[in-house]
Amino acid sequence: MPPRRPRQRHHHGTGRRSQRTCVTLNPITTADDISTYVEKRREVTHHGEVDEGTQQTEPKRRGRRAGGEDTKAALLAAARETFVERGYEGATVRSIASRAGVDAAMVNHWFGGKEGLFAKAVLQLPIDPNTLVERLLDGPPDQIGERIVRNFLGVWDATGGGHFAALMRSVTAHDRVADVLREFFVQHLLHRVLSGIGSDQPELRATLAATQIFGMGMVRYVVRFEPLATADVETMVKAVAPNIQRYLTGDIG
Repeated sequence: MPPRRPRQRHHHGTGRRSQRTCVTLNPITTADDISTYVEKRREVTHHGEVDEGTQQTEPKRRGRRAGGEDTKAALLAAARETFVERGYEGATVRSIASRAGVDAAMVNHWFGGKEGLFAKAVLQLPIDPNTLVERLLDGPPDQIGERIVRNFLGVWDATGGGHFAALMRSVTAHDRVADVLREFFVQHLLHRVLSGIGSDQPELRATLAATQIFGMGMVRYVVRFEPLATADVETMVKAVAPNIQRYLTGDIG
């Protein structure tokens, strides 16, 4: 007998499987791109798709990236997206590294940990937060206001205030970015400074000090009110440091 031919299976019905629109957003590479990213996330959430002009196909990653400069750039882009989506506490080193397609150990290698990565990716500070806190605490507590002004102006003036201005544009445009910045700056930076000098009422004192620090940046780099926009550091120290000092160590009622 001739061999029996295998039975062919026939699929009945004309229904199609529902296809889900997959959208990949352009990587965030600068502080200004945070605003764009939040807007596109909002469009995806509301409509399930974005305009074809903003749609980009991301090639599938095969294996992990080698530990070079491209790894560092990938981590920065992934960190900006993850911090905006999940907040500082919700973002983990593992989730950021996975998104970037790199080993989690690369976060410590390049940035010294999550705090350093946040400072570089979102705040665009060229200094690790742990190092910054050490500098602020290195000296008499009654001079900490002066050290804060000198250190922050030193960082921001180095780029002409460009990084601070870009960050403020993102903050004023989107509440989510403001939430992430406030969470980190108050809870993970100023609280540590206050703990180091033994001050009471850390939440209130940290918030009051933050208003002075960011107010100083807004006046100097964003709205550029004179004479403060072009004043030298010593003038700024004399004008702003006493207020910060009182908020951190003085009587606030």
